[in-house]
Amino acid sequence: MSAPVLERRLGLGHATAINMIDMVGIGPFITLPMVIGAMNGPWFLYAWVAGAVLSFIDAMIWSELGTAFPKAGGSYNFLKEAYGANGPGKLMSFLFVWQTMIQAPLVIASAAIGFASYFSYLLPLNYITSKVVSGSVVILIVVLLYRKIDAIGKISVLLWTGVIITMFWIIGSGIAHGNFISPILHINDGLVVNYAFISALGFASVKSVYSYLGYYNVCHLGGEIINPSKNIPRSMFLSIAGITVLYLLMNVSVVSVIPWQVAKESEFVLSVYMHQLAGSTAAKVITCLILWVAFASVFSATLGYSRIPYAAAADGAFFKVFAKLHPTKHFPYVSLLFLGSVAFAFSLLFRLGEVISAILAMRILIQFIGQAIGLLLLRKARGKSIFPYTMPFFPVPVFIAIALWLFILFKTGLELAVYGLIVIATGIVAFFIKAKVNKEWPFNKKFRE
Repeated sequence: MSAPVLERRLGLGHATAINMIDMVGIGPFITLPMVIGAMNGPWFLYAWVAGAVLSFIDAMIWSELGTAFPKAGGSYNFLKEAYGANGPGKLMSFLFVWQTMIQAPLVIASAAIGFASYFSYLLPLNYITSKVVSGSVVILIVVLLYRKIDAIGKISVLLWTGVIITMFWIIGSGIAHGNFISPILHINDGLVVNYAFISALGFASVKSVYSYLGYYNVCHLGGEIINPSKNIPRSMFLSIAGITVLYLLMNVSVVSVIPWQVAKESEFVLSVYMHQLAGSTAAKVITCLILWVAFASVFSATLGYSRIPYAAAADGAFFKVFAKLHPTKHFPYVSLLFLGSVAFAFSLLFRLGEVISAILAMRILIQFIGQAIGLLLLRKARGKSIFPYTMPFFPVPVFIAIALWLFILFKTGLELAVYGLIVIATGIVAFFIKAKVNKEWPFNKKFRE
């Protein structure tokens, strides 16, 4: 009997749905007042535009790498190939998996914590009961993901349908209110483009970018995508374009009903918005739909991240136990169970505000900037013939992406940036210990010559 393998069962619709439900999640509903507060003016919409621009540019990098190496694990493969599979690429790909084992559960936990936070609109929760809710969300997600990939594709489309219904109801209600165009007409009232504005835009973009993260989830599932050379880039650009329109329309809808000065202080801004428009019953229904969206996000994020430790272990670069696939359902069950267990613990230990900035700080250096530099190295070493997709105006978008990610990292704050560096430093130590014990690069003469 042959060993189980990942199966290519996810088409363009599945891939786009998985990206979009990962991107939306609880993020835009809880960060909307945070973004308004950071900008402190009607021009807060520019922070959402900035997040979209960065996502589009960065997606070009992911598209080139994702179509060239359409395998499970995404960034693990990209970094290994870009920096040399028998050299520094071993270190870079190991560091990515190392930080993923921490930040992936943080991402999952952030959505679960956000779910519990918004659930308290329906039923007041104390600290203990809120942790029971967030932990239960993680457990249920793992149970739902414990099945074949084609079944997961169908679940993703169902969850995505709920996301779209929620966003359309929010936006449609704002349009029907009759004051929809007002926030757009007054977007520049009192705006002065100076250092203070740029600084505020940076702080606000930390939160808005968080709400766009996930457009690359399809790359982590590269080994399960049908026709990856076309469907990987298409799903990313379609999901970013769709989510950008939805985010902007949602924000305009909310502040066309609730003044931005009030919206920035509201913990349950979408529920308050619907209560004002249609009463308490509608507010409770929209809250339930927002919880559906949050649940969908945890589902999608956990699905993508579970493939990363598996890919590294299957390649011999991580603990072998993570390379196991379920004998009949053909998915990396050990990886799923481990990440779910850590996420469960994180959901009990952390608060949401701490998690959002920590996620970005940990990702930026190794994953986003590391990949961008890696693409430059790959293009120089192998030319563009290995890339089914090639970005326009190369390498300009790559340099823009690096500059923007550095700006976002700076705005996350020194403490979190240092925390990210500590994770990287401990990962470097762990890698060299592992390499020394296993006589791998750089301790193996064969790889140094």
